[in-house]
Amino acid sequence: MAALWFLRITPLLFLSIGSRFDTIITIHMQSCIAVFRQSHLGKPEKEVEVRQLMHWMLSILLSTVVLIGINAQAAIAVSPVQYDLLIRNGRVLDGTGNPWFRADIGIVGDRIVAMGRLSAATAIRIVDADGRTVTPGFIDIHSHADGPAYGARGLRSDDPRRRAAPNLVAQGITTVIVNHDGRSLWPIADQLASLLRKGTGLNVATLIGHGTVRGMVMGDDFRRVATDMEVDSMRALVRLAMQQGAFGMSSGLEYAPGRWSDTREVMALVTELAPYEGIYVTHERSSGADPMWYLPSSDETTTTFLQAVSETIEIAERTGVTSVQTHVKARGANYWGSSYAAIDMIERARRRGVPVWADQYPYNTTGSDGNTVLIPSWAIQGTGPIPPAQRVQELLLDSTTARRLRADVAHEIRRRGDAENIVVLEFPNQLFVGKTLAELASELGIAPVDVALTLQTTGFEDRRGGAALRGFSLSDVDVEAYAGQPWVATATDGWIALPEDGLTHVRVYGTFPRKIGYYARDRGLLSVSDAVRSSTSLPAQIIGLTDRGLIRVGMKADLVVMNLQELRDNATLFDPHRFPSGIDYVLINGQVVLEDGHPNGALAGAVLPPPNR
Repeated sequence: MAALWFLRITPLLFLSIGSRFDTIITIHMQSCIAVFRQSHLGKPEKEVEVRQLMHWMLSILLSTVVLIGINAQAAIAVSPVQYDLLIRNGRVLDGTGNPWFRADIGIVGDRIVAMGRLSAATAIRIVDADGRTVTPGFIDIHSHADGPAYGARGLRSDDPRRRAAPNLVAQGITTVIVNHDGRSLWPIADQLASLLRKGTGLNVATLIGHGTVRGMVMGDDFRRVATDMEVDSMRALVRLAMQQGAFGMSSGLEYAPGRWSDTREVMALVTELAPYEGIYVTHERSSGADPMWYLPSSDETTTTFLQAVSETIEIAERTGVTSVQTHVKARGANYWGSSYAAIDMIERARRRGVPVWADQYPYNTTGSDGNTVLIPSWAIQGTGPIPPAQRVQELLLDSTTARRLRADVAHEIRRRGDAENIVVLEFPNQLFVGKTLAELASELGIAPVDVALTLQTTGFEDRRGGAALRGFSLSDVDVEAYAGQPWVATATDGWIALPEDGLTHVRVYGTFPRKIGYYARDRGLLSVSDAVRSSTSLPAQIIGLTDRGLIRVGMKADLVVMNLQELRDNATLFDPHRFPSGIDYVLINGQVVLEDGHPNGALAGAVLPPPNR
């Protein structure tokens, strides 16, 4: 009987937490049936009296009728409810990967306080999302919106236009994780304090850089493996950074000074993240057949991307720390297709419980591709006032040096995607601009290596390479293979850009619309709901955020309202400063920061503390 009376009051309990009425009825009926079955478990049917059955059925009927009446009375008693902001009639993709459902969303302050049919409610401001899709705000797990190299042009800038991050907000980004590639400020506490003092247009979480702590301990003597005592000193710095509010550690194992570290050193530092439930995000030792520093004329040893993935898996498996293979790729025309091997390695590790993930920007050109220089640095080092054009002309006079130079240039052309995928952006002769090395080779009747040398000797004489070039070092085959994986989060690897900055990477304006609009909606490489998940709840899960990344009552009101059919990235190689289409509204912490597709400059972001500290 106690169970029966409990069932009779469950409708009141459900009403008190504001659940949807149809859900209440379903749950209540199921609860009644479940309790009945439990109370008669193991009894033959003949022992269940008809009178008892009737008693149960009558109780279910009466309690349901009472529920209907109470719901109606409650609606009359509390309506109309007033919210600070009400989003009506939207198709909600809640970030889980589930299909959309129609719901209104009521917001008070910085949180979602109600969802469902809120037709009787009023609000200070109402956004009509009829015909539009509402998603959680996008979480950029690999961002350079702030950090040691972006202070004056990042979220700590003195210019409020930059701190508003218009190019990032316009593509639906509401939260960024910064200090990547092993580079961070020190101490982390000062960076957080500056962000708080100046105000930020985005929510921000920070990492501590492996390269930063390595440099602090080893100084200029970093071109070697660290001693045990030096590793212990680095561990202490990592612990301090975590105590100050870092979410984890990043590494840049292809860059100085991390390039000279060994797995032992990195693993020791990653171990320090475990008590804080921190994450490890690694820029791998190589993203192709060899690292970016490798030249066949100078270096004997090398590392492949697959070896780098193996190292990340080993670190994650032995430490138990959530690890992210960041901006996962397969760089170089001689390495295309290797994504399938990397995917297999990671999936096999995940099947045995290794906490390894990845992130990706959905473009076939990298950040360093925008600074493609085909002439090796050794060719012009130590030449004093001699311009690069003159120095290269002199080197070509010596047959031995010329062969060495040509070999390095040919290697760099392959690494940047081959001659048909390297485009001239700036050159004194405007007839060259916009053409590929392959096109110029055909027009001039020379080999691609000779085109590269011609650009140097006849172009901007004081610029190494003689021209501004962009390579397309990634294959769409690999980009698409990674894009469809459920363990790959979307990330920009981008920064804050304003039109006066000149040419920039298209990913800083279009990453998230491209993933959802092109790769999901148009190409069908994954569902739209899964593409939204890869941009919202997946990065939140990886990072450990518990109040963002989903649309739920009680979650922070970071939201995007978009016209899914019109969603597309508009930035181009020669005209990159173009906002995407289809994103109508963006909310950060309940405040509208983009209206009708235009950022309003609001600084509504917050500095995020790790959730478990």
